[in-house]
Amino acid sequence: MNDGVMIAGCLAGLAGVAGAVSVGAIIARRPGPFLPTGHAIAPPKQIDPLPTVLHRGLGGLTVPVTPGPHGELFLGPGGPQPGRTLRRLVLTPLFARARSRGGRLARDQQVPFRLVVEFVGANREAETLLRAYRMLDQQLRDHAALLSHCEGERLVPGAVTVSVTGIVDVRELLAGEEKRYAFADGTFDDIGSRSAPPTLVPMISEPWNRRFGWDGREPISAEERHLLHALVRQAHEDGRTVRIAGLPDGSRRARRAIWTELGAAGVDVIADVDQLGLVRHLRRHPVSRWVQGAPLPTLAIRRTSPRPHASRPDRHHEPV
Repeated sequence: MNDGVMIAGCLAGLAGVAGAVSVGAIIARRPGPFLPTGHAIAPPKQIDPLPTVLHRGLGGLTVPVTPGPHGELFLGPGGPQPGRTLRRLVLTPLFARARSRGGRLARDQQVPFRLVVEFVGANREAETLLRAYRMLDQQLRDHAALLSHCEGERLVPGAVTVSVTGIVDVRELLAGEEKRYAFADGTFDDIGSRSAPPTLVPMISEPWNRRFGWDGREPISAEERHLLHALVRQAHEDGRTVRIAGLPDGSRRARRAIWTELGAAGVDVIADVDQLGLVRHLRRHPVSRWVQGAPLPTLAIRRTSPRPHASRPDRHHEPV
């Protein structure tokens, strides 16, 4: 009798432990809060970078792509691998998630998710690159209702903003489009440029070492701090957001020092390969300027991929 009671108690205890483990697993799978400042740089060899980025709540992703057969874009700098396309692994799941959540990737999303498509590889033939860009443009227009876009002089935010960078120059093509669903990546040299207005180049993206030598190991110099704040302020006054990437290799402590300075300067997007470290830092030290960001519109999204439709109300003051 006592043995039976003991066995029953053990089974109940095991069931309780199993239940706790399953609940813990479910909690562990829940995505983190949306971090608009956090931006992931996909490692070249990572097969499927998007799920981890969305799970961690990062507000953007840079993916290297290489043109392949029929103008299709393949992830990574190497040769095309069957099935490893931008459309299959990034665009389709990204927009499916936003469509299923009424026009947002996360419940607390306030600004667009920034997808940076970086053309890489040895093939620099202009015709091949432009054909690949036209394929990208066609794929994006299948998700027009969810994309930030420009119509005339108006920037309209959506769930996702797509920027194109790398070895392909799409500025002239984009400038000639009456309604564009992708944007060119810029540099601080574009500030005040009439040929590259914010409606064409809404985001400035530069590697850290292009203008700065500080590596985070020692305190930043007053000159470099002043330059950083001045450049960010000028970009914001010109109606652009700022993305800083290419941070120097070093210890996590050194990286945290750089992340802290970038946040203090008001950098909108901090891009890094150290996704987990960046997420933990931003959760402890959120960039407060996003608190007052205008919310994204809630859209009634159809299940099928819509084509471009009439413009929405003017929201050109919102970040894109």
